[in-house]
Amino acid sequence: MFGFWFPVLGFWFSVFRNASMSEEKDAQQQGPDRLAALQSFYEEDPDDAFTRFGLAREHLKRGHADEALALFEALAEDEPGYTGTYYHLGKLYEHLGRPEEARSTYEAGVEVCEEQGATKDLSELRDALMRMKAEW
Repeated sequence: MFGFWFPVLGFWFSVFRNASMSEEKDAQQQGPDRLAALQSFYEEDPDDAFTRFGLAREHLKRGHADEALALFEALAEDEPGYTGTYYHLGKLYEHLGRPEEARSTYEAGVEVCEEQGATKDLSELRDALMRMKAEW
């Protein structure tokens, strides 16, 4: 009875495994293109907060901490109402061993999120602050 299902399950397993491997390969191949595209968008409109945020995140994914830090810091200064910046900038400060700057960034983000009613970002920032306080 089970003998019938093993080849069928094996077939679907190989289909899903190959699809997954294909997706990983596609992501690896598109990686440099994504950074180049974001850089191009940034050069076209260096004041666009969404593009700056995306470019900073892409640099962060690639381990380019200095580039990400410069972009996040400038974005926080130029666009203080862009609430997503605070969490990622704070996490980067933590990663760089700068806990006081991380804490003050999270706290500033909490204030902005409360003013704007940005509940999702507010929750993430409060969680980050609570985690930091627990580690002290």
